[in-house]
Amino acid sequence: MRPGGGEPDSPGWTSRVVPNLYPALTAGEDEPRPDSEPELFASRPAVGAHEVIVNAPEHVTAMAELSEERFLGAVATWRERMRAHSDSAYVQLVVNEGAGAGASLPHTHAQLYALPFVPAVAARERERAGAYGERHAGGGLLSDVLVEEVRRRERLVAIDDEAALLCPWASRSPYELRVVPRRAAARFEADTGGAAMLRTAMRLLAERFDGPPELNLWIATAPRGADSFHWHVDIAPRLTIKAGLELGAGVDINVYPPERAAADLRECLR
Repeated sequence: MRPGGGEPDSPGWTSRVVPNLYPALTAGEDEPRPDSEPELFASRPAVGAHEVIVNAPEHVTAMAELSEERFLGAVATWRERMRAHSDSAYVQLVVNEGAGAGASLPHTHAQLYALPFVPAVAARERERAGAYGERHAGGGLLSDVLVEEVRRRERLVAIDDEAALLCPWASRSPYELRVVPRRAAARFEADTGGAAMLRTAMRLLAERFDGPPELNLWIATAPRGADSFHWHVDIAPRLTIKAGLELGAGVDINVYPPERAAADLRECLR
């Protein structure tokens, strides 16, 4: 993104995109499993695209340190690159901040994975949304959750004209956050709202912990061809470590209730 024009790889850019130097996915054909390969050991080529999106030219380690202009510009670039890979089965965009969250670069950036399949997590969410709509005459699952959360106010952190910020019910870890658009839309990349609330989320976490905590951010958007979906952005600060019960049984332990976390973050708004 170069508002003033100019040659590639020259000064004046506001955000930029490069192939990942150590890609998890590479270009190629997604070949089916050979008939000679037993089903017990099924696999497929790791094909697709893996990009690094450099959020801004300023050397900061966290998005919370970006100016409003730079932050909104970075999110606009995310959407642009997700649209560029709309022919993929699923596009996963993530932000890892801090070594404990898996970041290997100190400069603020996002990563985009254009996958040739729909991950199980996205597929289950799509199925739940569709089933809920069938049971409730077309009602939207996340839309109804949002209405109830705004009514109760216990886990609502902030709200503006475009989106709400929540500490989700049954949060899996302390200070987990979710940005939900107030107008239901299936695809993050096809929408325009929510960036300002996302910036609020990152800034509130930085205020609460006297600096940006290590965290993971990921965008949940509709798989290709799916319409029964409500995009959202989840943020999980790395404040605890998953241990044996979480890894062995898939049962999460959250030692800090979401209602209390939401109240703490609301205090930071004042």
